[in-house]
Amino acid sequence: MVQTNPINVSEIGSIWQTYQEKTLIMRFLEYFIEKSDDPQARNILGGLWQELNFYVNEMEELFSEQGMVKPIGFSKEDVYLDAPKLYSNGFDIMFVRVLKEVSMGLYTLGMNMTYNKKVMAIYEGLTTVTQKIYKLSTTYLLERGILALPPKVTMPKKTEFIKDKKYKEGFKLFGDKRPLNDLEVGIIHHNLEVNNIGMQLITGFAQCAQNKDVRKYFLKGKELAKKQVSIMEKILLESDVQLSAVSGATVTTSTVPPFSDKLMMHCIYILNGFGLVGAGTGAFFSIRNDIVMKTMFIAKDVYTYAQEGIELKFKNGWFEEPPQMENRTGIIKGSE
Repeated sequence: MVQTNPINVSEIGSIWQTYQEKTLIMRFLEYFIEKSDDPQARNILGGLWQELNFYVNEMEELFSEQGMVKPIGFSKEDVYLDAPKLYSNGFDIMFVRVLKEVSMGLYTLGMNMTYNKKVMAIYEGLTTVTQKIYKLSTTYLLERGILALPPKVTMPKKTEFIKDKKYKEGFKLFGDKRPLNDLEVGIIHHNLEVNNIGMQLITGFAQCAQNKDVRKYFLKGKELAKKQVSIMEKILLESDVQLSAVSGATVTTSTVPPFSDKLMMHCIYILNGFGLVGAGTGAFFSIRNDIVMKTMFIAKDVYTYAQEGIELKFKNGWFEEPPQMENRTGIIKGSE
C-alpha cells in the first residue's frame, strides 16, 4: 500500500515517544482509580484515562495506516491492581498534575516537528486535554489544602532597568547579596514543589521495587531529590523568603509492588528529562550567579543519575529501541 501522505522521520520519532508516555500514564491511572475513595478524584482520573485511551487508539490507527509497527509501550502486565495502596489520598492528583506539566512540554516539542495534519490533530487534542486536567487538578489540590501556594510578594509600583553588573553577584564574602527577584523565587518554588512530589514518588518505588539494583537506584534518586530541596530551601531562607508548606500527601508502609520495575524505571527516566529541562530553564532565567552555578551543579547530578538509569534499563532489557534510520553502509556492504 503506497502512502499518499506518509509521516516524516521527526513525526515517527515524536509520536513513538508520545505513545510510550501515554501508555505509561494510563497504567498509573488504572491503579490510582482502583485505589481512590474520593469521587471527585476518581472523576478526574477516569476522565483523563478515557481521553488518553481515545488518542492511544488514534496513534495505533496511524501506525497501521503508515505500515509502521506498533510500539510495545506499557500494557496491563505492568500494573497490579490488587496491590495495596502505596500513596495517601491526594498524591494521585498531585502526580497527575506533574505529569501534565511534562506533557505540555512534550506536545509543544512534538507539534514543532509536525507537518502531517493527522499528527497535528493528535497533538492539538492532547494539548487541550492536558490543559483541562491541569486546571482541574490544581483546583482540586488547592481546595483540599494539599498544594502549597508560592510565597506572597509586594506588588511592583514602578518599572526599573538594571544598570550595574553587581545585580548578578551572588558569591560575596562581605556585604549582602541583592534580594531575589520574583522570577527567581517562582523558579525555586516550582523546583521545590516538583522535587517534594518526586521524593515521595521515588520513596514508594524504592519500597516495592523487586530488582535489588533498581531499589538502590531509587534510593539514590531519593537522596538526590533531598539534596535539591535542601539547596533551594537554603537560598530562600538566606533571602528571608518564607518557605511554603510541603505537600500533604504521604507514602504508606506497603512494600507490595503496584507497578513493574520496568514501568517505574521509565517513569523516572521521563522525570529526569523533565528535571534537566527545568534546571536549564532555571539557570537561564536566574540572573544572580550563585543561583545559576548551583542550578548547573544540580543539572550535572541529574544528568549523571539519568545516565545510570539508562544503563540499568539496557541491562534488564527494558529500553524499547526507538525507530531507526536505514543503515546505508550495512545495506551497501550486504549487496556486495
